[in-house]
Amino acid sequence: MSDKTQREHGDFFAIPGITTLSLEGRDAIAFAQAQFMNDVASLAAGQWHWNGWLTPKGRLVALFGLLRQSDESLLLLLLDADANAFVAQLQRFVFRSKVMLRVREDLHASGGFVAPVEASGARFAQSGDGSLELDAGSLEHPRTLRIGTEAGPNDAASSLEWRRFDLAHGLPRLDAQAEPQWTPQQLSLDRLKAYSVKKGCYPGQEIVARTHFLGQAKRGLVRLQGPSVGELDEVMAGAPTGDGGITMPRPIGQLICAAGDEGLAVMPLDAGDGPFHSAGAALSPLPLFDGLAR
Repeated sequence: MSDKTQREHGDFFAIPGITTLSLEGRDAIAFAQAQFMNDVASLAAGQWHWNGWLTPKGRLVALFGLLRQSDESLLLLLLDADANAFVAQLQRFVFRSKVMLRVREDLHASGGFVAPVEASGARFAQSGDGSLELDAGSLEHPRTLRIGTEAGPNDAASSLEWRRFDLAHGLPRLDAQAEPQWTPQQLSLDRLKAYSVKKGCYPGQEIVARTHFLGQAKRGLVRLQGPSVGELDEVMAGAPTGDGGITMPRPIGQLICAAGDEGLAVMPLDAGDGPFHSAGAALSPLPLFDGLAR
């Protein structure tokens, strides 16, 4: 059975936590280039990449996929953030720019664990029904993300598997209610090629560039497994109390997102292989996979 036939027969399911926004107008590219942390101007029409918006102090407000449809049209696939609040904040910086920001409530995200029919890497494709197809997987583990007017069915097990894939490949899924506190380097967003240190100014650019060029990145993402990761508590160095540990536990990192019994923590780059624990339960380090950079 071809991938196209599988798609038509409903293997796709709803992906929670993704909202679509549009930026349209003569100044859409210039506005996005000035506000967002990756190089929008370097994208050709029909390409996408990971991008984000930072506070002036270089803390991530929101992470998203950014699609360049034309010289006057961008789509943002906003991850785990309040879309209306995001647009309201961004609108304050429009001033006289000819750009319109809009939450696309008519568009929905669906996913499937199948290879894309036409999309590949950073190149997205438009299907005959008008939906957009993105390559959201790796060579070893294909996935397709579809943005269209038809929402896929809810499937809790498949949605959890999708989220686990994201975390395993270093794509953090942050709590929409959390205050911005992490820099792109602390979230290891270089793994996704999600920010630029070479393009012109943008909010937080000075912090990002200084950290990069002075080699001051001391923390990054670590993937951990354990029964307590969902509590998003501190990661402690050493074995849990009662496991033979005699040294005083000390906080060494912070769990920031989880899917089932796996999660991502911001930890020192030299933390080693443990032992670690959180909320009284042991944590085991797992490898982070490549393949989601665009």
